[in-house]
Amino acid sequence: MEYKKFGNTFGVRLDPGEEVMSSLESLARKENIRLATVNGIGATNEVVLGIFDAEEKKYHSTMLDGNFEITGLGGNINRMNGEIYIHLHMSIGNPEEKKCYSGHMSRCVISATAEIFVTVLDGDLDREFSQEIGLNILKF
Repeated sequence: MEYKKFGNTFGVRLDPGEEVMSSLESLARKENIRLATVNGIGATNEVVLGIFDAEEKKYHSTMLDGNFEITGLGGNINRMNGEIYIHLHMSIGNPEEKKCYSGHMSRCVISATAEIFVTVLDGDLDREFSQEIGLNILKF
């Protein structure tokens, strides 16, 4: 991972074999990022996407291997119980299958490159688990 800061925004480049979640966690730890938005594009060959079932209150995840273009990566970084919490969603496309997939991203290994921008916001915003919803939600 290489990155550079521009005002309150970090431009991040990930290279082949680097994993998105662990790289962003490393950035957040090193730069003491407490609240930020994330967006990016790139290419992956290994990704885990999930869809939350509100009735069952659980994620149904699928691991996808292959040649995928990351057409959209978005989410945020904040804290939960003092620990870094990264929440990302992703849309990817596979040119051979002519299919697109999207959902909650829990793992993504870069195959070519990723270009990610992390914009730091002033303040802190924590999360807490909601028994009613079954998710870690923003705590105001």
